[in-house]
Amino acid sequence: MNLKHKEKIQLNESLEKYYQTMGISKEVFYFCQQMEETLKERFEKIDRITECNQLKVLKAMQEHHLSEAHFAPTTGYGYNDIGRETLEKVYASIFHTQAALVRPQITCGTHALHLALSSNLRPGDELISPVGKPYDTMEEIIGIRPSKGSLAEYGVSYKQVELLDDGTFDYETIQHAISPKTKMVTIQRSKGYLTRPTFSVTQIGELIQFVKNINPNIICMVDNCYGEFVELNEPSDVGADMVVGSLIKNPGGGLAPIGGYICGTKECVENAYYRLTAPGLGGEVGATLGVNKDFFQGLFLAPQVVGGALKGAVLAANLYEKLGFLCVPNGTEERYDIIQAVTFHDPEKVIAFCEGIQYAAPVDSHVTPTPWAMPGYDSDVIMAAGAFISGASIELSADAPMHEPFTVYFQGGLSYHHAKYGIMKSLAQLEHKGLLMFPCGFY
Repeated sequence: MNLKHKEKIQLNESLEKYYQTMGISKEVFYFCQQMEETLKERFEKIDRITECNQLKVLKAMQEHHLSEAHFAPTTGYGYNDIGRETLEKVYASIFHTQAALVRPQITCGTHALHLALSSNLRPGDELISPVGKPYDTMEEIIGIRPSKGSLAEYGVSYKQVELLDDGTFDYETIQHAISPKTKMVTIQRSKGYLTRPTFSVTQIGELIQFVKNINPNIICMVDNCYGEFVELNEPSDVGADMVVGSLIKNPGGGLAPIGGYICGTKECVENAYYRLTAPGLGGEVGATLGVNKDFFQGLFLAPQVVGGALKGAVLAANLYEKLGFLCVPNGTEERYDIIQAVTFHDPEKVIAFCEGIQYAAPVDSHVTPTPWAMPGYDSDVIMAAGAFISGASIELSADAPMHEPFTVYFQGGLSYHHAKYGIMKSLAQLEHKGLLMFPCGFY
């Protein structure tokens, strides 16, 4: 036995002991370790994409001469905030768009989407979703579920085209749905609380091209949440007029304490400026109150954080698929966002999974999550998120609507090793409650 092999065994033994002190049984530890060994090639590919995206972000910051002066806070009106202006130029460069709106006044991804929609639609216009049902919180924005201030209240009509049974676009029905009133198409990249596939940038580009061939004036907006820096390109590289997302997801890198972004054409972004603030004010106001450094540093770290979260999602898919659960994406499919869906068909297993994720958190690990009636959702939801930034789903988190098919949605982890521990802890909690049996002979 050579020294290198000896050292590897000793390190593995030390690692096993550390995990045991953190509530991970020998069975769970070796189950994960052996699965991890089979994923080296997948992880190497993720590392290459991460490296390219890291260079893309660095290049944008260097091109716009980012300096310490851009971290200075502003208050009040926020006139002449050079940090805010530079941040928006950096985002526009990364996403290859004419303009960008990146502000702490945008409270979350849902707010950013509402801002993009309401600022570019007028009474009598029509909005179409060619990708089926949108995420739950979008239903009240659109007016699918009646709500104060919805687009429907302002005279914006809505159509929805369901996906085909294989999860692809129904181009024929989309063509029939588009009318002279159609002003905008909204494309949700990630799956939301569904088990459909997440769309690749290439697929989104094909859909946008199809819509533009029918009417080039239709605005194509992409809900980019959970998809930033997963691939080499973004939807704005394939024709999207607007890409929209949250800074407490991928692009905030775990450091942004709040905020959202809209990157797109000059016209679309200017419209959003004036809706965010007021007619006549636009993008000239909006104090940053000292968050610029966190926005810049979080963006700089984002490719690495996303890469780690992707590895965690791949590991989760392979482990839970091995145990017989339906995973979307499955263990071998390409990844187009950081979300991993696991279907249990059992509320107790969903709750145990989320408990495990919560118990793995650095913050509030002593808290037990329970389902509750969360604002914006049409059923009770359980959420596990012991995060440094409240609600930041780029951090280790999991959530699930408490109805059939009882699917949990796992995402995040500011490092791969934390994501890995979270997955192991979810398995440990299922094991502890007698809800899981490990296959024989895996160690």
